[in-house]
Amino acid sequence: MKKTILSVVIFAAFSFQGFAQIDKQEQDAEAIKEMCGCYTVTYNFAETFNYSNDTLYKPSKYKVAKALEWAGLVSDENGKIVIQHILQVGNPAQPMIVKHWRQDWLYENTDLYTYNGDNHWKYEKRQPNEVAGQWTQKVFQVDDSPRYEGTASWVHVDGKSYWENTTPAPLPRREYTTRGDYNITMRGNRHEITDNGWVHDQDNAKIIRKENEEDIVLAMEKGYNTYVKVPDARCQAAADWFTKEHDKWVTVRSKWDEVFARDTDLVLKEKVDNKVLYKHLFEDNIQKEKEITDIIESFVKTTDADNSKSK
Repeated sequence: MKKTILSVVIFAAFSFQGFAQIDKQEQDAEAIKEMCGCYTVTYNFAETFNYSNDTLYKPSKYKVAKALEWAGLVSDENGKIVIQHILQVGNPAQPMIVKHWRQDWLYENTDLYTYNGDNHWKYEKRQPNEVAGQWTQKVFQVDDSPRYEGTASWVHVDGKSYWENTTPAPLPRREYTTRGDYNITMRGNRHEITDNGWVHDQDNAKIIRKENEEDIVLAMEKGYNTYVKVPDARCQAAADWFTKEHDKWVTVRSKWDEVFARDTDLVLKEKVDNKVLYKHLFEDNIQKEKEITDIIESFVKTTDADNSKSK
């Protein structure tokens, strides 16, 4: 009798734990999807400290920019949520549409690509126990090539929902066009859901990384980007573009998924035929699967690991 009661108690405890885990995963997913919709965005960046020994060092200028941005839900299934960001700029009557960044959220993901500078991402396999209950945020460039990713748990406490992670990343566009004195941004990211949208709070380090040497912190930067939700109708032009271009970018994402599934370090060329990748893919006449496949493959370098496997 005692054994029976003990078995029931143990079963109930494990069942409760299982249900609690499901509820937590659903709560996390709802927080992630709160980032979808139409937003007025304000980007704020300021270099806060510099550690250069160069007396002629010039810090980056304080930057503030505003935009209207549509964050469309591409898919939500099997522990994977995909959100595409699209900028809508210029005359509201005839706005210009700009495909922006993409974020994928994967539950208990064990395959990560960690940026190591100079267009090189290192493949890393995590153990399931290392990522239990965590969500990986994978951030992609405008051409759906990789940018940065990291894994951490969503936290829901005291009325707040947020996710925090620190991970290496390429230089942002506002920096790599003007700076060549560092090659990695160590991004401290915090995504917090608010009553009227969400906030992307960043504490970034500008890193000089060289092979077989310790990283050098050149400067620190604060980023504070606010996303304030507005009626979806204001982003109708971006939403329409999102629907119109759907099939092409499904093909692009599928090809990149194939590349990532090789589970090996990834190195990308800066240019092919003197053009960066997004300029190839953004051409209106590029629509067919073979064209897209050939373009992406032309940018993927064969690594030493690949060469050793083929021998």
